[in-house]
Amino acid sequence: MRLVPLIILITNILPMILAGSAVGQITNSVSTSEPQNIQLVENTIRILTYNVRNCVGMDRKTDYDRVAAIISAIHPNVVALQELDSVTARSKGVNVLKVLAEKCGMNFTYGASIPYSGGKYGIGILSTEKPVSTSFISLPGSEEKRGLLMAEFKNYILFCTHFSLTEADRVASVKLINQKVNEPHKRIFLAGDLNASPASEAIISLTDYWINLSGIQPTFPSSDPKQCIDYIWGLNCCNFRYNIIKQEVVSEKTASDHRPVFVDVSFE
Repeated sequence: MRLVPLIILITNILPMILAGSAVGQITNSVSTSEPQNIQLVENTIRILTYNVRNCVGMDRKTDYDRVAAIISAIHPNVVALQELDSVTARSKGVNVLKVLAEKCGMNFTYGASIPYSGGKYGIGILSTEKPVSTSFISLPGSEEKRGLLMAEFKNYILFCTHFSLTEADRVASVKLINQKVNEPHKRIFLAGDLNASPASEAIISLTDYWINLSGIQPTFPSSDPKQCIDYIWGLNCCNFRYNIIKQEVVSEKTASDHRPVFVDVSFE
């Protein structure tokens, strides 16, 4: 007689356990086909993470205008971007992050993970607010070195990263990142392409220090997503509270091989 309610309970709660639970009320956690520009109240920010694949789309066209238009349509306060060339021969000397920043009308901060093709290759942050400070550390990568880009703003800090394809590297990266968050003086958000599924060792180990704010909806490949490997997290300590207003994996199939992911979160 009690079997059906138990099954319903397990079905409803299991995704929350895998994703991590935010302290505070989750009022919206759906995926919609079009990003909606809601009016964000004080102490509410929209965080976007997007692996743009150097702005090379699934149609093999390099289109900075297309990617910039997608970012602008989402109206984020801050953006974590991955796979960015800086003045490489491959990109014909273009500073990709700078171009996107100019087209979006945002500030930009770049972190070079490796030298590449006469320039650099790495990750970046776009923001409507100018950072108070920035820093960068290298992370393990068996196939190529990875990095963690940190930008401090008035009320929070954003960590942007792109993890290795190797699980041992990812687990080691989590340990290094967790060492950077001891006794924080502000909330810290971690966003990026983690190349890891929700059930992986790296993601499970993240939940010791972090709350999954973006959920576990599939983000890759963009044409027909099967895996969740792009995430946004909030540091779980110091009585920090997060109210998730909206989570969304944007239904964009062409501009990159990943889909954009954003979250609206308010905090006290």
